[in-house]
Amino acid sequence: MAVARRKSTKKKAGAKPGKDRILDAAERLFARHGFYGVSVRDITEAAEVDVALVNYHFGSKRELFAAVFQRRAEILNPERLARLEEVRRAALPGVPTLEDIVNSFTYPLLERSARGGPGWKSYFALIAQVNNSPEWGPVLMTQYFDPLVERLIAALREALPDCPLREIYWGYQFLTGALTITFAETGRIDKLSGGLCKSSDLDSVHERLPPYVAAGFRAICGVRTPTNIEKTAVESHSVATTPRKNKKTS
Repeated sequence: MAVARRKSTKKKAGAKPGKDRILDAAERLFARHGFYGVSVRDITEAAEVDVALVNYHFGSKRELFAAVFQRRAEILNPERLARLEEVRRAALPGVPTLEDIVNSFTYPLLERSARGGPGWKSYFALIAQVNNSPEWGPVLMTQYFDPLVERLIAALREALPDCPLREIYWGYQFLTGALTITFAETGRIDKLSGGLCKSSDLDSVHERLPPYVAAGFRAICGVRTPTNIEKTAVESHSVATTPRKNKKTS
């Protein structure tokens, strides 16, 4: 009579702990299918762990979703904050340029998405999803990113002291919108440009995003750059020196 073999419970050499495997699988599946398109059993099967481990380590599915979000935020946020403080110190006794401020905020994200591996790629796809969600955005983005965003807003206010605060918040809204569509990597720009641009080309995004966003802040804040001042002066001089035609009287 054949004796049924028991499944080995020994962890394979080099294998990640069950908790990390759950987080990895959940991150990948949530990014691909969304919160409601994935069951706890889907996650545990992908992670090759018992269903009970989700409850043991995280509690509910919602708590697991939040844990997935938190894990990499705790790595990213200190790095982004350190970069922001670095550009502020380097600019003393003045203030950093808008380009440097925006770069300190976006570079760690784009760099890890481009070269951090599939886990980071899934994470940023998940961020794009959450940031567009009325259900999750106000909760998770607020909880894990608002303290950093407040420091960014403070730096922008220093660089744009005469800008109405309302416009700085609008500028930030447009910045996060640009990041969201970038992380989604939908391939829309690939087709639209006939292959001239690729949504996966994050190096090109990094090269263009800070100057683009900085110019947007200056525009909506009404900041007059040296180029604009010179252009305005030339136009004013041209108007002043152009003789007006006398209107014909009847």
